[in-house]
Amino acid sequence: MKASADKSADIYIYDEIGYWGVTAKQFVENLQALGEVSHINLHINSPGGDVFDGIAIYNALKYHGASITVYIDGLAASMASVIAMVGNPIIMPENTMMMIHKPWGFAGGDANDMRDYADLLDKVESVLIPAYASKTGKTAEEIASMLEDETWLDGNECLSMGFADQVTPSLQAMACIYSKRIEEFEKMPNSIRNMVTPRATAPREPLPTTTPAPQSLPDTEAIKAQVIAEQKTRINGIKDLFAMFGGKHQELQNVCVEDVDCSVSDAKDKLLALLGKDSTPSNKTTGAHIYAGNGNFTGDGVRQALMSRAGHEEAQRDNAYNGMMLRELARMSLTERGVGVASYNPMQMVGLALTHSSSDFGNILLDVANKSVLQGWDEAEETFQLWTKKGQLSDFKVATRVGLGGFPSLRQVREGAEYKYVTTADKGEQIALATYGEIFSITRQAIINDDMDQLTSIPMKMGSAAKATIGDLVYAVLIDNPEMSDKKKLFSSDHKNIASGGVDVNSLDGARKLMRMQKEGKRSLNIRPAFMLVPVALETQANQTIQSGSVKGADVNSAIINPIRDFAQVIAEPRLDENSEKEWYLSAAQGKDTVEVAYLHGVDAPYIEQQEGFTTDGVATKVRIDAGVAPVDYRGLVKSTGN
Repeated sequence: MKASADKSADIYIYDEIGYWGVTAKQFVENLQALGEVSHINLHINSPGGDVFDGIAIYNALKYHGASITVYIDGLAASMASVIAMVGNPIIMPENTMMMIHKPWGFAGGDANDMRDYADLLDKVESVLIPAYASKTGKTAEEIASMLEDETWLDGNECLSMGFADQVTPSLQAMACIYSKRIEEFEKMPNSIRNMVTPRATAPREPLPTTTPAPQSLPDTEAIKAQVIAEQKTRINGIKDLFAMFGGKHQELQNVCVEDVDCSVSDAKDKLLALLGKDSTPSNKTTGAHIYAGNGNFTGDGVRQALMSRAGHEEAQRDNAYNGMMLRELARMSLTERGVGVASYNPMQMVGLALTHSSSDFGNILLDVANKSVLQGWDEAEETFQLWTKKGQLSDFKVATRVGLGGFPSLRQVREGAEYKYVTTADKGEQIALATYGEIFSITRQAIINDDMDQLTSIPMKMGSAAKATIGDLVYAVLIDNPEMSDKKKLFSSDHKNIASGGVDVNSLDGARKLMRMQKEGKRSLNIRPAFMLVPVALETQANQTIQSGSVKGADVNSAIINPIRDFAQVIAEPRLDENSEKEWYLSAAQGKDTVEVAYLHGVDAPYIEQQEGFTTDGVATKVRIDAGVAPVDYRGLVKSTGN
């Protein structure tokens, strides 16, 4: 690593990742020693190496804060290709290569040790996939397929698939890869093998092992491999057999799996014996089990059970999944679709339920959380939607709105004459969308602990917060008094929409006259107030003044009536109190050009997205709303200073 005076740094990873080459500890120490840098040029020529060291290096770069340009100088294979994904851009000469594959390693021990190690490899793969998917835009399934095939890509192929952003002319590349690494990569192109200069060094595995791997394989290794393959086939066959019965008879399944001499046929005989133990030709009292092969029955039942627990739907008494905890529902979403989970611990099982292609458990959680978000939005005590104008925009570009006085009176068209175009370009107010959102997580621990709060209360509060965000934007327009397109403030003496006086008949009548007298050129717009917006401190006084049948003195002269009775609806808003307890406003009817709240494609509710987290042990859930708020015309609004 070397830093420059212009706050940039050059970093070269030209060795294996981990103990025998570039360790995470040393890398992070050197990275911190560079000091404050704003840009990093990361050069890579590495066959990969230790997964966990690689993840630590990836995260150290990703969250460093500097912009990173990655150059593949020769080869970015295995874990080195994951580290390369931090680059924006990633630049590769035409003759350089990138390789991605499934994690691998050695392990020894009993059957449980081997199963645990296989689970570890699968979990590591699920952690690496999002890094590739985020960069390329490919789905997790597409990336998994490429890992399965041990995919080798040159510069042009990386560019076309999204693994690189730019390809440069070929350079004379030098590769120096451990001889053991050459043996690892079964599908390495010969063009790369011929470039490699093997060097002798102590071999090392990329993942932690339960027992040291032998330095040389005896002649019996092939026999052992064959036995292991046969046992794997036997165990999978037994699990598939028992999966047909929806996760029942797990005890017998475990016995059959642990007995190495128990074949699939033997397991079937034992299962039939168990099923027929209490049966006779005339015994019809045994409950029937329905197995829905396509899983729709299960998915619908789990969804309805969760919806009723969350309070979004009425409970269905005949639903078999009523009363089940979240972890039980996660298990059923797998076993009822034929996925065996007998060898998984709770954390592994829940993780599989969230990621397995046959399970829709993650989508069900998303549906429940979405219902909670919408409930929070609908039940939020906000007032802006009562009087503002609702609009829609199709994109995030700045749009122009023509207000109440955007057009003069229509001109007479004489017989045979042409119609003339009206120009409004100088009268438009600008409005644009922005995105507002937050992320929360539904963790595996929450599912195991049956914590429904992460599916109900938290998303409900975020839905309420989304609506409050729009309310903040709307009332900020009234309080901040922004400048309009004519370079004058929204409320100004030039716009003739500033009144004075407290909440009484004379002041309200004077403010009403200001709005009624607004014009476009010589044409009166005849705008009538429909809403009175007041701080909470004036709510009672405003209601008494507007809703009373008479005014002060009616007890002496009964002929005195209230001339402004019910002329407007009172809306009390606490955000106005924070600015002033005296100022109040009049607004034209809803739909008139006052303050517009525009939504992307008219969708006036938040929506959520979900993704299996790369850094979160669960599912990351994003709540987002796209909205824009702007004053459209000053003539439908009047402000009183309250004095």
